[in-house]
Amino acid sequence: MVDARGYSCPIPVVMTQREIERTKPDTLEVMVDNQAAVQNIRRFAAARGYAVSVAEQGGGDFLLTLSRA
Repeated sequence: MVDARGYSCPIPVVMTQREIERTKPDTLEVMVDNQAAVQNIRRFAAARGYAVSVAEQGGGDFLLTLSRA
């Protein structure tokens, strides 16, 4: 799990990229707290073959689940 709450872009994308490169997961959860990060991680993940689902967690937090497509 990547907890990127409190960071503005591009930091959440960089954190996600590093975790993907380090662990090469089939599924990865990423927690963010702003819409810009949601959209940027969606684009980043799609370009690398991951499907993304987003669940709003309340309090402005979003849980993104990246799954290899």
